[in-house]
Amino acid sequence: MCDSRLFEPQITNFSRDRLVCVAPVSGFDQIENIAAEILKVAPKEFILAGLSFGGIVAMEMVRQAPNRILKVALMDTNHKAELPEISAKRTPQIEGVKQGRLNQIMRDEIKPNYLQTGSKRTSILNLCMAMANDLGGKVFIEQSMALASRKDQTETLKKVKVPTLVLCGRHDRICPIKTHEEIASLVENATLEIIPDAGHLPTLENPEITNRILQKWLL
Repeated sequence: MCDSRLFEPQITNFSRDRLVCVAPVSGFDQIENIAAEILKVAPKEFILAGLSFGGIVAMEMVRQAPNRILKVALMDTNHKAELPEISAKRTPQIEGVKQGRLNQIMRDEIKPNYLQTGSKRTSILNLCMAMANDLGGKVFIEQSMALASRKDQTETLKKVKVPTLVLCGRHDRICPIKTHEEIASLVENATLEIIPDAGHLPTLENPEITNRILQKWLL
């Protein structure tokens, strides 16, 4: 439930000397279809980065078109299929959104898990709520269904041969460091970076260090 504002510090920094494109991860309720739609309009070859839901889509793009992707950054994400107990929680959330309670569900059940405690927490949470409300209930339902039915990408990661950055916030409770250590172990010559003073959204919580790491990886 984020849009390009999730990457505003990166877009501002990197668009000075390269073309930066942000693809919407919506429009379908299957990860495979979202990835295929992005690939239809993406350049012939490109560097790919995805965070959280976007990282899940990025792995599927790698699976579908490995020869088009020059480098890949997987940030605060999860390569495994969703656990049944997590999927079970989505049904009442979807029903609640259908009843017009998107703002309540995002505020009470989802967004509090995103960030570490800190001085910027309130402003970033407000931004997250604005993005979620702008995207709306239809996107929430599509993304929830796509997450629930996603495939395990372990075998995809084992086949990745391009330079790969695996990055996560030190205090990410949704996709913890252990998950990223496993992702990095599956990819040949992957680089694992842990961002201090950040939870699930290091691009906003600690953009300075995140940008520094991305800049080094892009060279």
